[in-house]
Amino acid sequence: MSEISIVIPAYNEARRLPATLDRIEAHLRSRGIAAEVIVVDDGSTDQTAAVVSSHARTWPALKLVSAPVNAGKGRAVQLGMAAATGRYRVFSDADLSVPIEDIELLLKPLQSGAGVAIASRGLKESQIELHQPWYRETMGKIFNKLVQTFVLAGIHDTQCGFKAFSAEVATKVFPPLQTRGFGFDVEVLYRARALGYTIVEVPTRWINSPQSRVNPIWDSSAMFLELLAIPARVRRHPG
Repeated sequence: MSEISIVIPAYNEARRLPATLDRIEAHLRSRGIAAEVIVVDDGSTDQTAAVVSSHARTWPALKLVSAPVNAGKGRAVQLGMAAATGRYRVFSDADLSVPIEDIELLLKPLQSGAGVAIASRGLKESQIELHQPWYRETMGKIFNKLVQTFVLAGIHDTQCGFKAFSAEVATKVFPPLQTRGFGFDVEVLYRARALGYTIVEVPTRWINSPQSRVNPIWDSSAMFLELLAIPARVRRHPG
């Protein structure tokens, strides 16, 4: 078992992955962190898999998991968590909008006994170094208000793509996951809270990626519909 597993969902990320993987490898080596890195190729049509395979030739801790078709970010993270062996299991976006250098901050709550730790842009201590366009920030704030009203009160930011779980929690909340798209974070946190695990929000640095593929209208609408379905889905598929 590795100490840490880092799962990176990737769909057509051949251009961004080389720099991302180099940065992660350099940080882990410089800090002496024992970790496996699992990139999940979510049915990409570009050279994502080839990029990972090339890096893995000189970095044995890097692993590739391939999904046969593009099934969504939630499904990709679910597959990565199923392959993970770490005592602590982290997922990170491929664009490193939250710097990988902050991973120790994310792991501290788990090392103190929490079940889940999530980077949160909603805390006063967080530093937003490069903002999203105003309309995306507005949609995000509206979505979070809906999350707190209908599903998960008290969590300031469910959608930041940098979250860590103890192995115990990960093996309980990811296998029954039903939400396959961008709203999967809410279901995972909802399941963790329903099981009685502590969720800790951690102040973060955030650097928006201008290459984000999230459509502020379509994806937000789809996520809202997924959001409303989460409690019923969890009741039907408790795990």
